[in-house]
Amino acid sequence: MILAAYGLLTAAVLMAMGWIISVARHDAGVADVLWGPVITATGISYLMGLPTASWRGWIAVTLVAIWALRLAIHVVYRNHGKPEDRRYREIRARNEPGFWWRSAYLIFGLQAVLAWIVAMPLLGVVQSASPLHLLDLVGGLLWVTGFTFEAVADYQLLRFQSRAGAERGVMDKGLWRYSRHPNYFGECCLWWGMWLVALGAGAWWTVIGPLLLTFLLLRVSGVALTEKDIADRRPDYQQYVLRTSAFFPRVPR
Repeated sequence: MILAAYGLLTAAVLMAMGWIISVARHDAGVADVLWGPVITATGISYLMGLPTASWRGWIAVTLVAIWALRLAIHVVYRNHGKPEDRRYREIRARNEPGFWWRSAYLIFGLQAVLAWIVAMPLLGVVQSASPLHLLDLVGGLLWVTGFTFEAVADYQLLRFQSRAGAERGVMDKGLWRYSRHPNYFGECCLWWGMWLVALGAGAWWTVIGPLLLTFLLLRVSGVALTEKDIADRRPDYQQYVLRTSAFFPRVPR
């Protein structure tokens, strides 16, 4: 419990710092940049909270750090020179006046708790001293597959968005031909892969992490939110929906 508390405290402190920066910049999108690094810092706090940590724990946190670095760079590049993300502008409009202080708990406090829960498999992995298991290999392969899927999908989307007229077009090439949200699919795969590693270490209870992430990506901030009004802005999107899987990749209809 003490080790878990270290992780929550770490996430809270970093998100609080992010909140201060967001108030100064008038941009709550700072939370998106911090998401990966906060999860990584949570894992590092677990490593530092133990007298000795296994190779399994160090490898797991290193993998997460690589994922977090790529994701943070991607978000910074994607948002550079652009106004605050539409999602945060809508939240801001609903909570004015006083959004600047309400964002401390509506966005950054909530994100700290969510990041801590999503990182639960790291807690199980870091604490384990059991020998390596077949699930470590399976989980590692699923992690690499998910990471590759997410990175390639993000790159393909960035290239599409740089083209003229992309704001009303539909990205249906590359991985986006087989799934309307291949980046979210990859994200889920890599965290379920990390849970398999935790399962091999005996920490089955950390399943709460990937379960929460999957729920968020499918029902809250991912697929559901993205597609709420996208067809209004992109005329061909409804046809794209009819022929393309929302999440799991498959051959188009």
